[in-house]
Amino acid sequence: MADASKSRPAVEGVASADRALTVLSAFRKGDRALSLAELAARTGLVKSTIMRLAVSLEAHGYLARTEDGEYRLDAEVLRLGTIYTQSFRMEAHVMPVLEELVARTGETAAFYVRRGEQRLCLFRADSPHLLRMHVRVGDALPLDNSAIAQVLRAFSPRPLPAYVAALDLPIVTMGATDPHTGAIAMPVFGPGEALAGALSLSAPVSRWTPEVVAAARPVLAEAAATLTRRLGGEMPERPRAAAE
Repeated sequence: MADASKSRPAVEGVASADRALTVLSAFRKGDRALSLAELAARTGLVKSTIMRLAVSLEAHGYLARTEDGEYRLDAEVLRLGTIYTQSFRMEAHVMPVLEELVARTGETAAFYVRRGEQRLCLFRADSPHLLRMHVRVGDALPLDNSAIAQVLRAFSPRPLPAYVAALDLPIVTMGATDPHTGAIAMPVFGPGEALAGALSLSAPVSRWTPEVVAAARPVLAEAAATLTRRLGGEMPERPRAAAE
């Protein structure tokens, strides 16, 4: 994997910016608003510091104060999130592939990208089954031992030849993140063999019988190859496809 010191300028960050971003990152899925005490508990910052940071964040549209004196995310966060999604210009290519995977397998299909030491669900098409994974678009999960995380680690920022040669693609894991769920994942590439993201199928482990997994792996491998072509990429030196 590339040495981060060679790709980043040798400068220090700004402490105040770090603290402001820590406040924004304290918000989690389902939060409508957070009290000052909750922000302090989640960030480890003292209340007086949070209040000062909140003044600037409110001025720039990232936070808003409720009538109860709590804080909520404001419109600027949504604007940047929309720009982030649109900047990839991939939705028109990715979503048809996800929908076709759901139609062919009956399971949830998703496309993840790496964000630091997390995996971000960028696009998703739900299984018609009532019992299914409930990760939502925009959710960030750790780079754990799941199939999706393994793909993102192995091929980002560039494929690691020795490690990749040992992989049996698509990668299959059962119960890696949650004991009740399993996933199958395959890398997707853009121009220059750069990793575009991880294409995955997920389902409760009760539906991932050996026969179902064996049938789904070549379907996912085919979909990843199709999406790679549509994004102007090509698979790197023979990543191994699913066993016949």
